[in-house]
Amino acid sequence: MTEKRKRSSIMVWLLFTVAVVGAAGVWFALDPGFKIPHESAADNIVSTPAFDKRVRDYLLANPEVIVEAVQGLEARQREAEANEGQVALSARADEVFRDPDSPVGGNPQGDVTLVEFFDYNCPYCRQVVSVMREAESGDPQLRIVYKEFPILGPGSVFAAKAALAAHRQGQYTAFHTALMQAKGKVGEATVLQTAAEVGLDTVRLRKDMDDPKVQAAIDRNVALAQSLRINGTPGFVIGDQVLRGATDLATMKTLIAKARATTDTPLAKEGKN
Repeated sequence: MTEKRKRSSIMVWLLFTVAVVGAAGVWFALDPGFKIPHESAADNIVSTPAFDKRVRDYLLANPEVIVEAVQGLEARQREAEANEGQVALSARADEVFRDPDSPVGGNPQGDVTLVEFFDYNCPYCRQVVSVMREAESGDPQLRIVYKEFPILGPGSVFAAKAALAAHRQGQYTAFHTALMQAKGKVGEATVLQTAAEVGLDTVRLRKDMDDPKVQAAIDRNVALAQSLRINGTPGFVIGDQVLRGATDLATMKTLIAKARATTDTPLAKEGKN
């Protein structure tokens, strides 16, 4: 989970706590059983020590009110994000599945495409490497599109640029796999050491990393992920489905099979150029 998402969750809780307190306050003020004699409903909404105590006592006795409210809001937010992501996927299918600057693995002519948005410093991305490998080895018709999505600091950006530069030397997959298996935080030293171990020309690598087109490709990936409502890593697109977060092999196979079974839809044919 990214720091941005953590802050968002905290804000959801705080905002709903305030909202529930406010709603409870209005209810207490307008309910005949809680009115103070000879005062209007508007006057009753003004906070007093006695009134504050009633609200506090109610919330302490019924904390599930806040929990239910927050859960309801989060569910609506997830649904809204999913809907917005589906709209964006339909509108930007070419960018998702056929961006010429995005490295392709598996079978380039496969009938189903699996797109992954990832960060080399994301522990969950590293966890799904084995899942990705098994999915690829078990499905000769699977096409994989790699989307560099460095959101975890300068080291991640450096690694993403190096990976796209390695692509120009025809060694993207080997370099990508090696970086995902690196121990500890991935930064400049780890990236360059890994590049040398893989057999890359590191002088050319550094030069290609500085090409503005490399940064432009990363910027497009970031904007694309945001439009799909992929706010953390990893994120996947399979057929017409957007999957946010790490997953297991069974789920991935199910989505691949679903995409393959609906080959008459435009997004199901995304893997074919």
